[in-house]
Amino acid sequence: MDLVKAQAYEIEAFLDNILDVFSDGIYISDAKGKTIKVNSTYEKLTGLKKENLLGRLVHDLTKEGVYDTALNPIVVKTGKPQTSVQKTKEGRKVILNGYPVFDQNGKVAYVVTYVRDVTVLSQLKEQISSQAELIEKYHQEIHYLFSKKHKNENTIIESPKMIKLMQLLQRIAATDTTVLILGETGVGKDVFARKIHEHSQRKEEPFFKINCATIPENLIESELFGYDPGAFSGANAKGKPGYFEMADKGTLFLDEIGELPLAMQAKLLRVLQDQEVMRIGSTKVKKVDVRFIAATNRNLDEASKNGTFRSDLYYRLRVAVLDLPPLRERKEEITPLVQYFLDKYNTKYKKKLTLTHEVKNYLQNYKWPGNVREVENLIQGLVVTQEKELLGISDLPNYLMGNQDTNLDKVLMPTSVNVGEQTLNEIMADVEKDLLKRALDIHGSVPSVAKVFHMDRSTIFRKMKRYNLI
Repeated sequence: MDLVKAQAYEIEAFLDNILDVFSDGIYISDAKGKTIKVNSTYEKLTGLKKENLLGRLVHDLTKEGVYDTALNPIVVKTGKPQTSVQKTKEGRKVILNGYPVFDQNGKVAYVVTYVRDVTVLSQLKEQISSQAELIEKYHQEIHYLFSKKHKNENTIIESPKMIKLMQLLQRIAATDTTVLILGETGVGKDVFARKIHEHSQRKEEPFFKINCATIPENLIESELFGYDPGAFSGANAKGKPGYFEMADKGTLFLDEIGELPLAMQAKLLRVLQDQEVMRIGSTKVKKVDVRFIAATNRNLDEASKNGTFRSDLYYRLRVAVLDLPPLRERKEEITPLVQYFLDKYNTKYKKKLTLTHEVKNYLQNYKWPGNVREVENLIQGLVVTQEKELLGISDLPNYLMGNQDTNLDKVLMPTSVNVGEQTLNEIMADVEKDLLKRALDIHGSVPSVAKVFHMDRSTIFRKMKRYNLI
């Protein structure tokens, strides 16, 4: 009998040692709520001693305020796992996960409760949140480097205006001066900002872009300047660097600078002048070495006069200005851009889409109010939505049909004629036939051609029939 008792004590001691190995706190109680086992991790997490718990009923311990809640009664009653937060008399909070252990009859015999520290979980959550923020911040830089390596970002430079602009860009990039890029939405201001960085001495350093129009006004200061631990409610416990610090030694591109709140404009001006930043909640000034590029589609000269943009910041930004012309003023680049995006999205979506000469001609003379971005979006949409491989005028979206330059001396230039070999009537007939044919190719129907030429449909129909065009 003594041998049996000795073995029982040995097994129990061995079980206690096993329970103490777990990193989670473990609290075992029977179906009546009696405390059977408590491991050392539970003692550390709660501040409660096992000698004060073993043999006690969880109901009594709860009633006495040793802890404010116990899962045992609920698990025994439902036979299902339960979760709750427990607060001890020491003021510590822990998370409880209770699980039933059934006997041979299917009734709950014991309840095993795993206990985890809320504080540790909160710290892990903060660490994960902090890492997620860093990943989000650096994602731009990684994407930029990847795009640069694989040459995914192409710039079509064929018009005299753009050739001259690129020459100016390279001269500006070689310096460290602040640059202001002007231009309509979609002309590619961000592409040229990256080009400046690529041609600068900082090309191996970080390039960050921040859109001043998309960040809420109450967050933009913390995004730019960062903050120290405890700077405000909800702040990361370890603080966070802002874009000014993260772009140190590199380039920071401030897109839509015209949308920056006036209060932030004053603070930005000080950073531009002094190259110093101070985090929110800090008293320490930190030196930074950042090359600033700003861009906007607003008229900052007019905005500075009416008081919506600080004139001193405007003068500080316009040291070197790149004014990007809209796509309609550099038509030499339209067809190459169309082909570039067609090749790009054909490859991406494994398609073989092609465009007829008439479509390319029509796109060449479209006004493109959305500029390069509109070209890309249009071509991507066509590649994604069209099933056939060769697209004609009728396959273009309806919105394109009402925004073309219909000035005939630009759109429908007649073919060459053999002056001296033909009579005037023959020459005029050839010109008329050519104009009608090309108009029909572009606009697709007799009513549309009649509208372009401001003529009656029956007249256009009769002429086309005479020239065997329909």
